[in-house]
Amino acid sequence: MKVRVLFAGSPAIAVPSLEALCAMHNREGIEPAGVLTNPDSPKGRHGTPQPTETAEAAAKILRRFEEKGRAVFPILKPEKLDAIAREQVCALKPDLLVSFAYGRIFGPKFLALFPLGGINIHPSLLPKYRGPSPIQAAILNRDGETGITVQTLAPEMDCGDILASEKFQLTGTETADSLGEIMAQRAAALMCETLKKIAARTVRLAPQNHAEASYCRLISKEDGLVDWKMSAAEIDARVRAFTPWPLCRTIHNGRELFILKTAVYRGDASEGGQAKPGQVLGIDKEDGILVQTGEGILVVTELQYQSKKALFWRDFFNGARDFTCSQLG
Repeated sequence: MKVRVLFAGSPAIAVPSLEALCAMHNREGIEPAGVLTNPDSPKGRHGTPQPTETAEAAAKILRRFEEKGRAVFPILKPEKLDAIAREQVCALKPDLLVSFAYGRIFGPKFLALFPLGGINIHPSLLPKYRGPSPIQAAILNRDGETGITVQTLAPEMDCGDILASEKFQLTGTETADSLGEIMAQRAAALMCETLKKIAARTVRLAPQNHAEASYCRLISKEDGLVDWKMSAAEIDARVRAFTPWPLCRTIHNGRELFILKTAVYRGDASEGGQAKPGQVLGIDKEDGILVQTGEGILVVTELQYQSKKALFWRDFFNGARDFTCSQLG
């Protein structure tokens, strides 16, 4: 059975899956029919429109296809999934929609264009963490494990039947950036195995247990503001979850200060004495800058004043002699 696939994705996490799909071209009965991604958006200091990471990757793949004399496919960047977009997609004669972090909702008229329906790659173990920020949620909640799920696209967000899933352990040191890279690679492999089964008509569906569902929300810039009354473990998790965006930040002497890398202090917590949450206690020569929190001491190893470069803690401390005993926040 030949399956023509329209791939829908936008951010970098989707790129390995797109590359894996294109590598399957005319193998295992799989053929890329096109790429659907968000429109170019203003980026950088001058606001120059730039393509999504998925669009950039697709353009590179197309150049390779052309060099080898292989059939190419279009890159679609509609503002809306309206009648015009549906007409463009219909002309490609796709059989299946594969979505990974596309960023838009597919309506029933759009999904009706695909005889085999649509599947979605979700970076959590569904039904856990349905929603837009499952990677951050796993880090924020300090989970010991997470995973990837391939599900059917359903009218309700992340509620489709499960086609495949993979579980793996977390170390407690992951950032959203590093965990996203792991997810991207593992998702690509899981997607390929699922597509092979769909083409061979051997795929099996398992309904989700909706009673066990949990949800995560969209992350905002305000989430990055550090509340020093939280525990050291909670703040460390937030620093990791909000890297590379929106980054955790606090205020020092009226200046915005980004807290980029941290750890929970394993030394003598009594060093804080009667210090208030957010007070800089000093340094541990082996670990870094020590800051009192609502529970425990946080070690800060990389910091950055707004509009300045990021600094390792020793370099930062040498240039900020008034930092010890100062109050953050």
